[in-house]
Amino acid sequence: MSATRILVTGGAGFIGSHYVDALLGPDGPGDVAVTVLDRLTYAGDPANLERVRDHPAFTFVHGDVCDPLLVDDLVADHHQVVHFAAESHVDRSVEDGSAFARTNVLGTQTLLQAALRHGVDAFVQVSTDEVYGSVPHGTSAEDAPLRPSSPYAATKAAADLLALAHHRTHGMDVRVTRCANNYGPRQYPEKIVPLFVTRLLRGLPVPLYGDGAQVRDWLHVEDHVRGVELVRTRGRAGEVYNIGGGTELANRELTGLLLSLCGADWDLVEHVADRKGHDRRYRVDDTKISTELGYRPRRDFATGLAETVAWYRDNPSRWQPSPHPAAV
Repeated sequence: MSATRILVTGGAGFIGSHYVDALLGPDGPGDVAVTVLDRLTYAGDPANLERVRDHPAFTFVHGDVCDPLLVDDLVADHHQVVHFAAESHVDRSVEDGSAFARTNVLGTQTLLQAALRHGVDAFVQVSTDEVYGSVPHGTSAEDAPLRPSSPYAATKAAADLLALAHHRTHGMDVRVTRCANNYGPRQYPEKIVPLFVTRLLRGLPVPLYGDGAQVRDWLHVEDHVRGVELVRTRGRAGEVYNIGGGTELANRELTGLLLSLCGADWDLVEHVADRKGHDRRYRVDDTKISTELGYRPRRDFATGLAETVAWYRDNPSRWQPSPHPAAV
């Protein structure tokens, strides 16, 4: 039986590269061939793929998900698509949402059209808990209303709806995942964990938005990609699956943990004006993926965070200098 050919978009990025590692690593399915399509923007790094670069089942294509000819050629030669490629930084989207609309919406539609044309077996749309908007109490289940606050979240919600519409209209096998806040090695230093770590390790101040009481659920990237793989292999067509992390912390609490791990004090924390439209709290209900597919987060947060800090400490060449010192 021939290997399942999987096209992974955005596979040179933080989460996508960990997914490729999982597919082609010793604990992977073993019957897959993987092609990564990545434009190698500022957040895409070929070094993220160093573990699989010489794997006989790995191919890299430098290109854009918005390029219809390239996408059509690639999708025609693959059985499944797992779509990570996205502009993902909220602050950047607040400043200018144009790139987010292009990549997240047009890019997804370009892939979906090609997938429909060539009859792919499955299309996994990787999304975010931010599409639900702020949740003051409780959790957001998969059927909760979509109330995105930022242009980033709005474009991801649009991409999700496009994907699900292809299932409802055309019967395509589309599956959507929505994850909690990711952390782990190799994350580009603009999100709060890698930004704070890389600045603290250099003795530089870190910017904490507002009162620091914004609450997030934290998900180790390895747990996330394991959830995505469960959805790819065992999920149901037309369904949405939330992937939670199980560790809810206010940004101020997270900052305290990072200060301790980096050997720094609170005098390096600068309170800055809060971001426009900053959601106060996210929390997804992941009962569905747990019940149907047996997902549970495995990585202990304290251990995972310490290992993440250690990776940045041990790999300064991968992040110095940080080009975005004040973006969280």
